[in-house]
Amino acid sequence: MSDIIADGLTRIRNAAARKLDTTTLLYSKLMANILEVFKNKGYIESYKVEDKDNKQSIVVVLKYDENGNSVINEIKKISKPGRRDYKGYNELKSFKNGYGTIVVSTNKGVIANDEAYKNKVGGEVICSIW
Repeated sequence: MSDIIADGLTRIRNAAARKLDTTTLLYSKLMANILEVFKNKGYIESYKVEDKDNKQSIVVVLKYDENGNSVINEIKKISKPGRRDYKGYNELKSFKNGYGTIVVSTNKGVIANDEAYKNKVGGEVICSIW
């Protein structure tokens, strides 16, 4: 597998479409940092890193509203292995009029777009979610 992040986002998207409670992702440190942003923004309930047979994986608990609909409307990978996308902090001001979040990898770590704008740091745009 060449892109663990794209695979993880697709697994979350598919699990939310099927209304599953949890899904399991392949482990990477970057994916764990992205999930931390998702959790802080309220898109997922929680996540946990598990170690089975010397292989790590991440179990993600998805979040649904009171009607049983997923709180994730769309999740999209922006930077791809063949085409990286970098933005300055002034280009990260808002996404979907503040209803969405862009996850950015900066020199201060993996953070959301509003925090990147506040700290005046740009970086590689990993994905968007709303």
